[in-house]
Amino acid sequence: MNWVYGLSGLASLGIFIYLLIAMFKPEIFE
Repeated sequence: MNWVYGLSGLASLGIFIYLLIAMFKPEIFE
């Protein structure tokens, strides 16, 4: 069951980083 927590933590971290980049450098995603 341990990998489930690691996977969800990694997913939330990825979403967090994506939101940070989208906030500060939106031109990357255009």
